Amino acid sequence: MVTPLSHWIWFHVAIVVLMAIEYGIHLAVPDTHRKAVIATILWVGAALALGAVLLPFYHSTSAIQYLSGYAIEEALSIDNLFVFLLLFRIFRIADARQPKVLFWGVLGAIVLRGAFIAAGIGLLERFHWVSYLFAVVLLVGAIRLLIPEKDPAGDEPPAWLKWLTKLSPISPSQDHFFVVENGQRMMTVLFLALLAVELTDVVFALDSIPAVLSITRVPFLAYTSNILAVMGLRSLYVLLAAMLSTLRFLHYGLATVLAFAAIKMLAADWIEIGPLVSLAVIAVVLGVTIAISLVFRKPDTQRASA
Repeated sequence: MVTPLSHWIWFHVAIVVLMAIEYGIHLAVPDTHRKAVIATILWVGAALALGAVLLPFYHSTSAIQYLSGYAIEEALSIDNLFVFLLLFRIFRIADARQPKVLFWGVLGAIVLRGAFIAAGIGLLERFHWVSYLFAVVLLVGAIRLLIPEKDPAGDEPPAWLKWLTKLSPISPSQDHFFVVENGQRMMTVLFLALLAVELTDVVFALDSIPAVLSITRVPFLAYTSNILAVMGLRSLYVLLAAMLSTLRFLHYGLATVLAFAAIKMLAADWIEIGPLVSLAVIAVVLGVTIAISLVFRKPDTQRASA
């Protein structure tokens, strides 16, 4: 399916306009939580609106593929938020500075995701066996989600940060990414946090890109669903940061979604699983695990909310 160049242009124009609207919301609304709610509604509404716009051009099947890709990427993005919380804690980034890091991190993610999707589709079109490799990557990602992670030792910086500090002086400033101190230009801890966010997104893309390509091989659908999910990640972070600890069973649902995508890719030559079925599976699995997490919350979380 060949997408007209005008569709690509108008999509990116719409992204710029939406970012301008979000910035206006940031200036007009003083309350951080309310600001995040409005921005989340903006990006989710834009994603659903694009699905409706796609209907006349790509028909219902492709529109459902787009929504399925958006749903799976949005779900995986929620898991990313746990890592962002950890990174900001390690670098001791102030709450007021975290949106700046996420803003530039998301812009970098747009470029990275576009390159990864183009490379992934190119490989799948030329080498059929790559689909089995992607399926294995998804299965590894599912297994990784099921293995409990060790809690970091307090707020101790990672070893690579200590090593980097020995190589080059790093300013503790969080006002800018680079500063000049004592006549020497140096990076700040804020820039290190940005690098960590970008590197983390590369790792996440190893799961999310094969997952969306298990839903659709149309570049425009894969790209737009991925980008709209990532764009809403900043406001979603602010909105969900306080309640992420209550979603104790979410990783089981995410692991199931990744395993389903892997099985779909492995069985594609024998069984065709339609986009509507994929969307239903993703919605049901995530809905059930989120509901169970809210009902069977940790005892300390229940006491805190009482």
